[in-house]
Amino acid sequence: MWVKGQAIKVIFLFAVLALFLAACQTAPVAVKKKEPRIALVLSGGSAKGFAHVGVIRVLEQEKIPIHMIVGTSVGSLIGGIYAANPDSFQLEYIAFKVEKNDIIDMLTIPKMGLGQGARLEEFVERYVKIKRVEETKIPFYPIATDLNTGETVILEKGSLAKAIRASASIPGVFTPVIFGNRMLVDGGVSNNIACDVAKNIKGADIVIAVNLLKYISNYDIKSVVDVIGQSINIMMHATNKPKLAYADVVIEPDTLGVALFDFTKKKELMEAGIKATKEAIPKIKELIARYQQ
Repeated sequence: MWVKGQAIKVIFLFAVLALFLAACQTAPVAVKKKEPRIALVLSGGSAKGFAHVGVIRVLEQEKIPIHMIVGTSVGSLIGGIYAANPDSFQLEYIAFKVEKNDIIDMLTIPKMGLGQGARLEEFVERYVKIKRVEETKIPFYPIATDLNTGETVILEKGSLAKAIRASASIPGVFTPVIFGNRMLVDGGVSNNIACDVAKNIKGADIVIAVNLLKYISNYDIKSVVDVIGQSINIMMHATNKPKLAYADVVIEPDTLGVALFDFTKKKELMEAGIKATKEAIPKIKELIARYQQ
């Protein structure tokens, strides 16, 4: 009996030891790959902005995640609509409804601009359900310029429609917008493609920039609006280069020959955005994969 009892104790101790050793062994744990924070930075460029719609459609189709959108001028308009409702088909539907008369409301007696810009604000109010910048489904940062100080202003709170209007208030074409305690004009005056904001201030890991002003030649200048617009395009083209240095991928749709308020080439511009983005997709996916290694 004693021998049998001892044997049982030995077997029990071995069993306990085996359980202890098994518990000490580290089971392989699936390590979740870190997802990079991706920013989409959309530049100004007036009517050329329809190319942004094509860019977004391809990024959505390729399932490239967008964690923030930084938009200037028309980039703010297209980016804000999409940030509020991340659906490229709905974006296309709304964008193709925009006509020149939805943007320009000429003043009888110009004081600080040929147009007021209220129609643009009304257009956004009518078609975008989310009303405040801070409530968009994708974090959205419209860029404007303080007319008094020259500072770049990131509009992070307040009326979405008014923020977009401020970001797109081309000096001389539209009157400045009072937003809070600031007098604001088009963001392109100080920062037309705000890759530095996305990278340095908002902490993006990968910045995808869409530059609409690779080509700025325009031989169809017939009005004071055309003169102002082309002058600003030349200025923004010159100042884009240092901002693009902060981008990891630069998408540059072919927008050659599209004037400031030429709304007749929507389809061609969207197709240009699609083509340029498809060419950039391999590099974008490579950057994401490299970040996850």
